[in-house]
Amino acid sequence: MQTFFTPKSIAVIGASRDPSKLGYIIFSNFANFGFKKLYPINPNADEVLGIKCYKSILDVKEKIDLAVIAVPAKTVPQVLEECVKKKTPSVIIISSGFSEAGEDGFKLEQQLKQIIAKSKTRVIGPNCIGIYDAYSQVDTLFLPRERCGRPKKGNISFISQSGAVGSTILDVLYSRGIGISKFISYGNGMDISERDLIEFLSKDKTTKVIIAYLEGLKSDGRKFLQTVKRVKKPIIALKAGKGKKGGQAVSSHTGSLAGSSKIYSAAFKQFGIIEAENWEELLDYALAFSTQPIPRGNRVAIITDGGGFGVLAADEVERLGLALPEPSQQLKEKLLARMPSYVSLHNPIDLSGDADAERYNTALKECLASKEYDAVILITLFQVPTLEDKVIDYIIKAKSFKKPIIVCSVGSSFSEGRNKRLLEAGIPVYPTPERAVKALNALVKFSKK
Repeated sequence: MQTFFTPKSIAVIGASRDPSKLGYIIFSNFANFGFKKLYPINPNADEVLGIKCYKSILDVKEKIDLAVIAVPAKTVPQVLEECVKKKTPSVIIISSGFSEAGEDGFKLEQQLKQIIAKSKTRVIGPNCIGIYDAYSQVDTLFLPRERCGRPKKGNISFISQSGAVGSTILDVLYSRGIGISKFISYGNGMDISERDLIEFLSKDKTTKVIIAYLEGLKSDGRKFLQTVKRVKKPIIALKAGKGKKGGQAVSSHTGSLAGSSKIYSAAFKQFGIIEAENWEELLDYALAFSTQPIPRGNRVAIITDGGGFGVLAADEVERLGLALPEPSQQLKEKLLARMPSYVSLHNPIDLSGDADAERYNTALKECLASKEYDAVILITLFQVPTLEDKVIDYIIKAKSFKKPIIVCSVGSSFSEGRNKRLLEAGIPVYPTPERAVKALNALVKFSKK
């Protein structure tokens, strides 16, 4: 598996000189980063981007660690046979037109399985966009960087049956400045499945949290759950194809059987997978897990400078079954000693509409230092004119308490600029109280695994 992500030598089969071709974009990804042992394979070209071109991978004298195939489906079997003969350990088949494309495509995919059956060659795909590794810069995405950004280095690893879903999430993570470790689009999963990838990522040192977009399992369900049970890292899954029409669409997309959503949900819950109900939650939960410690309990303090937002957060806390205990008299006295008498020291703790950075600092530090709360939902409405930017520094310093701090903040460019500073410092920020509480609830769920 490792040669998929840290190959010393790479062959792009179907490398092209035409900028509109997938083979050109994929090859240029490697060439532009400066991979030295890079071999374009195209029987109709002498060179690609100034690099000598070969008619077949068999013509390359050096050992090849990774081959990326981007040729028409009908020629893939021959090309894959050559990769096996070359003893190439890792192959990514970008090409589509296999089990997702009907009976003829299914037969073609079965042919590919037979070709690798008795070999040591492992395959990701077909019908995928492959890999992006933020650390090694292996990048087989055929999407131009000006259209689809590549996130910086981080600790989120993402597997996806859908290249479209995966690449869009990558682009959003890039736009928000959120880093990743690895992204793997595995498409039809004819060989390497979600189980293989999760097992690999569970041992990957740069991966802290695993997120997955699943349409249907490509591996045996029992073996998949046995693997998941052994994984100590958080796994967040978005299961698609829950409805009748969605299930039908799944079959024609990646050749998968969608399966019962109730069965999936029950299995996820039993084996400790955090299920995201939608695309938004998948990202929200990933951000929380990638930046925050796991709480020791479910006792939440809500601190706000806007009463209404505090009420909304409290409603969501109660709906999800988290605890919202009243501060003890001792804690109230500590807070009141450095605050005006009109602040509300219940839970939510409402610092009022004239809250300043010092008031926030006091409330945040005292709640986190106490043994009364396991986490804080911090609502910072920067529209309040008395709230100075120094509050950002206080929030960042509060990470030293090693308890989750989940921020809710929303507004125009003024607020967004400050929220960006928090995100860059590893503080998750959400635009609604409900999303902030749900993200915290995901952390609490995992703590009970």
